[in-house]
Amino acid sequence: MNKSLSNEITFCGLLVQRIGKFLYLILLSLAHKKNIMELTREAVLEALGTITEPDLKKDIVSANLIEDLVIGEQAISLTVYSCNPALHARKRMQEAVDFNLKRVFGKAISVQCTVKGLAGEAKESHRKILPEVKNIVAIASGKGGVGKSTVTANIAGGLTKAGYRVGIVDADIYGPSMPTMFDVINERPTMIDVDGKPMINPVISYGIKILSIGFFTEQNDAVVWRGPMASKAMTQLFTDAHWGALDYLLIDLPPGTGDIHLSLVQTVPLDGVVIVSTPQEVALADARKGINMFKLDTINVPIVGVVENMAWFTPAELPENKYYIFGRDGAKNLAEGMNVPFLGHIPLVQSVRESGDVGKPAVFQENTPTSNAFDDLVVTFVEMVKAAKTAKSTKKQTQDAQ
Repeated sequence: MNKSLSNEITFCGLLVQRIGKFLYLILLSLAHKKNIMELTREAVLEALGTITEPDLKKDIVSANLIEDLVIGEQAISLTVYSCNPALHARKRMQEAVDFNLKRVFGKAISVQCTVKGLAGEAKESHRKILPEVKNIVAIASGKGGVGKSTVTANIAGGLTKAGYRVGIVDADIYGPSMPTMFDVINERPTMIDVDGKPMINPVISYGIKILSIGFFTEQNDAVVWRGPMASKAMTQLFTDAHWGALDYLLIDLPPGTGDIHLSLVQTVPLDGVVIVSTPQEVALADARKGINMFKLDTINVPIVGVVENMAWFTPAELPENKYYIFGRDGAKNLAEGMNVPFLGHIPLVQSVRESGDVGKPAVFQENTPTSNAFDDLVVTFVEMVKAAKTAKSTKKQTQDAQ
């Protein structure tokens, strides 16, 4: 065979091999891109859920060890807490977070992970009741009829819109409203096996987990229970239910200051309470009592803030007009006078009532004055819950040091 022809054949063979390898790499790259998951909060938490905290023997998501999770375009930043504050332990955790996120979302993604040691009091806060719930906040009012349940439903909806995992306990035993407000009157909770123990599985609506005494009674039947029985039923909504991992669990309390409230603070470690009132003095007098009850040394629950509901009336045909039917800034002035945060005003608008009646909270409306008011309230609520927890932790550290 001609030497020149032999060289040409050899060259062509090498060229075919290289082209084949190049095409293989392209196909491999395309397959890799296809397998990369979309960058969402749920997907990020799922990826982080594969990482185990060695001391707690639980994954870092269900153990509530993740804070300040921010997801941008091809970027993730977060803070993770480690039971072991040693440098080598924090370094291993940081590497595990970086590896798992890039394995799922691709190596091009930017990961900024800060690992901090878990403080002693924070370790104790991994409570036996609701261990996977990050923030437990009660919504209370001194007087009935001020829109407490409406505010609860819309805060829950707003938190869900913002990407948080949310649950509601309808602890208003004698007048449960959540089944109506979320259009789940005919729904019933199911049972689920958790580590060999049967647990109540909450009803889900708009992505929000809900439990209410209304699911266990007929709609038209009156709940005629004495205090101890009502308190026991309320307690079971926490202890016998599988809530799973939540960012916020909101508790819609009955009006007043009674057995249910005392049983709650003895059973569940509340992170704070929101007080709802209208601006009129007859409602403010009872709201003042509610604030003072939660400030008692025997109860000692931080006041997240006060919401002024039905702050003014705005007719749909005159959206710029405000009519102060129940007075002006009464709840705001109450908050300032009692040195507690003020969370915001919610107007009295017909669509809020209509939305509650049809089972779709007003916060889910698109760019209306009402939905915007609730969205602003939710932003302030998140900030104030965090501030209340920080203040409580600082106070405890000061007391321990004395």
